[in-house]
Amino acid sequence: MNNLMVSVVVPIYKVEKYIHRCINSLINQSYKQLEIILVNDGSPDNCGEIVDEYARKDERIKALHKQNGGLSDARNYGMKYVTGGYTIFVDSDDWLEEKMIEELVRCSHELKADLVQSAFYYSYEDALLFDNRNYSITSDPLIMNNKEAMLELVKNEKVKNFAWGKLYKTEMIKDLSFKKGVLFEDVFWAHKVIKRVNKLVLIQKPLYHYFQRSDSIVSTYSLRNLDMIEGLKERLQFIEMHYPELLNESYKQLLKSHLIHYNLLLVNRKKDKRGEKRREIRRYIEDHDTHFQQAVKTDEELKKQLTLFLTHPFIHLLFLGWKKGLRLMKFSPIPKGLEVVDVRSSKEDVIND
Repeated sequence: MNNLMVSVVVPIYKVEKYIHRCINSLINQSYKQLEIILVNDGSPDNCGEIVDEYARKDERIKALHKQNGGLSDARNYGMKYVTGGYTIFVDSDDWLEEKMIEELVRCSHELKADLVQSAFYYSYEDALLFDNRNYSITSDPLIMNNKEAMLELVKNEKVKNFAWGKLYKTEMIKDLSFKKGVLFEDVFWAHKVIKRVNKLVLIQKPLYHYFQRSDSIVSTYSLRNLDMIEGLKERLQFIEMHYPELLNESYKQLLKSHLIHYNLLLVNRKKDKRGEKRREIRRYIEDHDTHFQQAVKTDEELKKQLTLFLTHPFIHLLFLGWKKGLRLMKFSPIPKGLEVVDVRSSKEDVIND
């Protein structure tokens, strides 16, 4: 294994519109010791031909083709061909800043980090947004030990559950497969990685572009989205076994996810016609009320939401609607959100840059 080589694994499926931008950002990286593994996951469009063409032009590129098996299966397949000392995952509709890999590798060497994550942009077709609630572009990198990194992962604020945007030592993840057949596969995987990390470094400068497609979660919502809850439940068991001091924080995140998905199921009642999934969520919250009450003891807002939901879910929904109305009428302060760092004049700018 070449310790200086960075292997970039890119699962590809139905992204013909975006794939050039992604691959071009990889081959134009300032760090040249790359092994770019493009996994065509049975894409029905022209992605297969596109990756073959790139492989013919750049010897660093491996174009792999397999039957469609989903994102997890494609990542697992790509990992079989990794020979670099480091691994990075990139989603095929996203792209990197030119010096991203160089900066992550340098940071790993200088600070002897097992894992390096950079901040990122939420990249829309007409705007570029940065999360200044959790990152500060001008600040030094944050250095975390194992317990600090796991806490931040559970909170999902600074350290994200996403597999992408991070530089991993390959030996640390080589035997950790992604769970197949689920959405939000990273939630089932990330905590197992962090368990092996002695030092995590967070570069607060945004170096990764996380592309936001125009379809909203409400319009594309399906029962498969409930895999998020199952992933958090699985992680909860892991936390209980290895990090019991983080149990309350883990229950908080699980409660938030239950409340969000209950309301999404209400909005999409046709996808849960008999209300079975809503009853399942309500029953779980009621059955674990003691744990949730303990978890939200110091969070007044979430405590209030839990009380209202247990009284009746519709009261909780009315409360959220009322709060949103107050914000729109400016009677209530608008929560601090994402900073707009660039506004694009046309959709073509983001597709072709």
